[in-house]
Amino acid sequence: MEITHVYTKLRREFGRQCLFSDLVEELMVDIEPQPSLASQFILKTPKDQAAQACMDMSEHQVNTVRFESSSCGINHVEGGWPKDINLNDLEQTTRYRKKVEKEENYVNCLLQLGHSMEHCIRQNNTIDIYQQHFEEDEELEESPELPSANTINIFRDPNKVKRTITGLSWHPDGGRKLAAAYCNLEFQKSPKDMSLDSYIWDIENPKCPEMTLKPESPLVCLDYNPKDPHTLVGGCYSGQIAFWDTRRGSQPVEYSSMEHSHRDPVYKIIWLQSKTGTDAFSASTDGQILWWDVRKLSEPTERLVLDPGREGNLDRALGAISLEFEPTMPTKFMVGTEQGLVLSCNRKAKTPAEKIVCMYDGHHGPIYALQRNPFFPKNFLTVGDWTARIWSEDIKESSIMWTKYQMSYVMDACWSPVRPSVFFTVKMEGVLDVWDILFKQSDPSLSVKVSDKGLYCLRVQDNGQLVACGSHSGTATVLEICSGLSTLQKNEKSLVAAMFERETKREKILEARQREIRLKERSRSEQSREDDAGRDDREDDPEQLMARAESDFYSLVEAEMRRREWREEPPQENEVCDEREVKNEVENGNTNESL
Repeated sequence: MEITHVYTKLRREFGRQCLFSDLVEELMVDIEPQPSLASQFILKTPKDQAAQACMDMSEHQVNTVRFESSSCGINHVEGGWPKDINLNDLEQTTRYRKKVEKEENYVNCLLQLGHSMEHCIRQNNTIDIYQQHFEEDEELEESPELPSANTINIFRDPNKVKRTITGLSWHPDGGRKLAAAYCNLEFQKSPKDMSLDSYIWDIENPKCPEMTLKPESPLVCLDYNPKDPHTLVGGCYSGQIAFWDTRRGSQPVEYSSMEHSHRDPVYKIIWLQSKTGTDAFSASTDGQILWWDVRKLSEPTERLVLDPGREGNLDRALGAISLEFEPTMPTKFMVGTEQGLVLSCNRKAKTPAEKIVCMYDGHHGPIYALQRNPFFPKNFLTVGDWTARIWSEDIKESSIMWTKYQMSYVMDACWSPVRPSVFFTVKMEGVLDVWDILFKQSDPSLSVKVSDKGLYCLRVQDNGQLVACGSHSGTATVLEICSGLSTLQKNEKSLVAAMFERETKREKILEARQREIRLKERSRSEQSREDDAGRDDREDDPEQLMARAESDFYSLVEAEMRRREWREEPPQENEVCDEREVKNEVENGNTNESL
C-alpha cells in the first residue's frame, strides 16, 4: 500500500476568503464626524517609542578553557596474517601469499575492486576541487597594505629564575618547532639554583615545551641539522660541543672532550655542507675556529687560530662572536670578532697563514651578527655597536650602506630569505625593526615594540613570514610579518642588484681618491722628514759648525780689508787713469772721421 500524508483544517480557521478582481473603485462606507463628541476628547502627553523588528541582544565576556593537546607516536605494524604465521619468517609469509593467490575468490575480489577503484580514480582526475581559477586576478586587484606584524605566540621560560635566550633555531621541516638556548652570560652572576635546561617549543602550544634538552653546561647557541630534522648541535658555556638526537631523549648523545674543546663559551655553531651531513664548525672568544664531525666529538678535525699576524699565535688571537657560512661557497666562511673586525677566510688554503684572506674594519665594538645576502652572496650584513652595515667583498676600507646610529645597542640581524632588500634587526630597548632598503634607507619600514626587556637574538623562518625574537627575560616571541614584507616584489632582484653595484662603484671612487690623498701626504711627510733630518744632522755636527763659522768670519774679514784698501788708494793714479781714458776717446773719434 502507498503511504500518504493528509493535512486537514476547518474552513473557519482560514479566515475570510480573499476574492481579487479587476474592478473600478467603489465607496463602501462614509462616516461623518460628530461635533458633540469633541467635548469628551481627552488630551494625553505624546510619547515616542522606537520599535525594533529583531530581538534585543546583550554582549558578555566569557573565558574559554584552552584545549590541551599532546603529541603521541604510533607504530604501524603489518597485520592481517593468521596466528600460525610468523611475520618475521620470510619463507612462511611467501608460502602463504602463493596459497592465497591461487584461490578463485582472490581473482574475483581483485576484479571487483579494480572496477570501483578505477571509477574513483577517474572521478578524482576529472575535476580538481581545490583548483583556484581566479587567483592571479585577485592578486592584481589587491591594494598595497601597510607594513604590519602580529604576535602569534609567546613562549616563557618555565623556571623561576629567568635566563636570557641566547640562541634560536627553526625546525627545518616547515618551521613548526622552535629550539631555544637559555643561558646567563653575566660573568659570575649566575645563581646557584639556576636551571641548565633548554627547550624545543611547538609554536601552537606555548604552555609547555615539547621537549627539554638537558646539557651539562648551559647552552649559548644551537642549530638544527638541515639534512636530518631529528638532530641538532649546541655550543655550551663551558666551551664544549653537545650533539642531540631527539629520538633518543633529552640527554645528549655525545659530548666533546674538555681538553680538546674551546676555552671560552661557544657563541656560534653552524652545520656545514657535506655528503654525510655530520660536519659542523664552531667559534668562540678564545680565538679559535674548530671543525667537528658529530660522529666522533672526541677531538676536532681541524683548527684555525684567528691571529691577525697570520702566525698562529693564540695569545694575539681575536675573539670570535659570529660566524657566516654560505653553502654555495663551501670553502669560504666569515668570522665576526670582538674587536669589530670581519675576517674573510678560506678553509682550503695551503698554509695556515693563507687561510685568513682579508679583513674588514667598520665597527667600534663586537660584531654580534654576520650574514651574507641569500640572493647576492658578495654582499653581507654586519651588526655592531649602534649600527647595521652592508658590505661588498670588493671594498675593504668601508661599507657601502649603513643605518644611522640608534639610541640603543643593535644585538642581532638577519636577511629575509624571500626578499633581497629586506632585513631585520633587534635592539636592547625591546624593538624589532624591519628595513626595506628599496623603500627607504634612513629609517626602518616597520618598528614593533616586542618586549619591555632587551632583545638579544633573532631568527626568521624559511618562508619569511614568521620571525622569532629572544629577550633577556627568557621570553621568545613569534610574530607574523605581513605579506608585503614577506612576498617577492616585481623586479626587486634587478633593482637591488643595481643599487649594490652603484654603491660599490661609488665607494671604489671614494677609496681611490682617499688613496691618492694619503700617498700625497705620505710623500710630503717623507720629504719634509728628510729635509729636517739633513738639517738636524748638519746642525748636530760641532766640527762642521765651527768650520762654517770660521769660513764666514774670514770671508767677512777679507771683504772688509778689500773695501778699506780701495778707499786708501792715492787719487793721482785715478787722475792719470782718467786722462788716459780721455785721450783714447779722442783718438777713436778722429779715426772714425777719417773713415
